Amino acid sequence: MRIARDRIVAALRDRGQLARAAWVERELPEQVDPAKHSGLLATLNLNPADLVDAPSQ
Repeated sequence: MRIARDRIVAALRDRGQLARAAWVERELPEQVDPAKHSGLLATLNLNPADLVDAPSQ
C-alpha cells in the first residue's frame, strides 16, 4: 500500500500547516510507503488509513 504525497500535503494544508506541507512536498517521494515513513506520519499526526481511503480532490 502506498500513499500519494499529494494527499499528505493536502491534509497538512487543510490544517494550516503550510511549512510542513512544503517540506513534505520537497522531501518525500511521489508515492510514500507508510511502513517506511511511519514515524514521520505519526509525528505529523496523520493516520495512513485515512489518507489511503480519502477521495481524490
